[in-house]
Amino acid sequence: MIATVSGKVVQVEAGSLVVDVGGVGLLVNVPLQTSDQARSGEAVFLFTQLVVRQDLLALYGFDTAEGREFFNLLLTVNGVGPRLALSVLSTLNPDAIRRAVFNEQAEVLSRVPGVGKKTAQKILLSLQDHITAAEGLAPLATMSEVDNEVLSALIALGYSVVEAQAALQSIPRETAQEVETRLRLALQYFT
Repeated sequence: MIATVSGKVVQVEAGSLVVDVGGVGLLVNVPLQTSDQARSGEAVFLFTQLVVRQDLLALYGFDTAEGREFFNLLLTVNGVGPRLALSVLSTLNPDAIRRAVFNEQAEVLSRVPGVGKKTAQKILLSLQDHITAAEGLAPLATMSEVDNEVLSALIALGYSVVEAQAALQSIPRETAQEVETRLRLALQYFT
């Protein structure tokens, strides 16, 4: 297994990097955040997972060991392959996944491109036994229908699921429960 890759970025594409390691260019599939931050000519260090299938040899890379761990956990879910697992990690960071599993929020996972309601439920059920609550990760009240609409509106405006959840959590609990009011306050979080 190739556990890590360290080298110089030769080429950057959305969702992948070509990393020169001792004169060999390795194509490494990475979450979108990683490819967005990478620059050609820069040194890079990635925690990697080699996926071997009958018709495929693919290398997947992550900024952290935790990212690789969550990738491998997602691969254990029936119906989740490497591309979908990478899509989940491109949309949600490990803390957001942990929080969604801990609070049984399938709606957060179903906002990932390619993940429907059934797959989101499978992910929740499969990961519940494998993911433990991190320190400071207290259970949240289940998301109200109003907050669900606000979250959807923020995502439609181009914010990531993680950013939208952070904005929702910044709204004081005593705030009125109208969509417009909560959306306005959530948007103020970004200013």
